[in-house]
Amino acid sequence: MASASSDTRTYPTRPYLAVSAAIFRDGRVLIVRRALPPARGVHTLPGGVVELGETLEQAVIREVREETGLGIAPLALAGYREAIARDADGRIERHFVILAFAARWVAGEVSLSEELAEAHWLLPSELSGFSPPATTEGLADIVAAAWQRVAALR
Repeated sequence: MASASSDTRTYPTRPYLAVSAAIFRDGRVLIVRRALPPARGVHTLPGGVVELGETLEQAVIREVREETGLGIAPLALAGYREAIARDADGRIERHFVILAFAARWVAGEVSLSEELAEAHWLLPSELSGFSPPATTEGLADIVAAAWQRVAALR
């Protein structure tokens, strides 16, 4: 069994693998705003850390359901992002490798978990009005890549 110190995501000894989903419904993508640190106030895609024994698709389905209450169908990987944060002394405080999926909405209406402050279905073009630090790095690019994957499967 892992100790609490080896299981922490702050000042990790290794990167954490995470997933997110660009979920499309009627031509719009779901964008959420985080309610808790370290990303409080940041607009991003729903998602989270892959648990031991989960496939990537299982993880993204679970994370989206936990955070938003939605049922989704992951369609394809849309890209990845690396989130590495350093403290004032230059030590690595957080390190995530995030695999972003293009996904289609299947069922449900948004019901926010305590991790999220708000959620909006936006046209992909509306993301141009957002930029870091209001969004995660590369959000518009990931959404554009995801939209291309979804359009290719029509």
